[in-house]
Amino acid sequence: MYAIIKTGGKQYMVNEGDVLTVEKLDAASGEKVMFEEVLAVGKDGELQFGAPVVAGAKVEASVVGHGKSKKVIVFKYKPKKDYRKKQGHRQPYTRVKIEKINA
Repeated sequence: MYAIIKTGGKQYMVNEGDVLTVEKLDAASGEKVMFEEVLAVGKDGELQFGAPVVAGAKVEASVVGHGKSKKVIVFKYKPKKDYRKKQGHRQPYTRVKIEKINA
C-alpha cells in the first residue's frame, strides 16, 4: 500500500516504514504527525484518486529529527561597478518515518 501526500508545497510518494525528508514541521522529535492532504492511495494494484484529496484518508508519521541541508552559496555581482555580495543559505528540514496509511 502506498500514498501520495502533499506537505510543504511538495508531493511525496510514501510507503509504510519509509523515512523521508520534508520541509520543516513544527513538531518535536519523537512526536506524531498527521498528513491529511492525501492526493492518491494505491492498494493491491487499485489506485484511488481524490478531487483534490481522498476523503477520509490520513497518513500517520513520527518525527525522527530535524536538521539543515548543505549550504547553498548565493553570489551577486554587477560587472564594472565594484558590486559583489556573497551570501549562504542552509534550508531546514524534518525527517519523518511513515507509520501507517489509513484509507
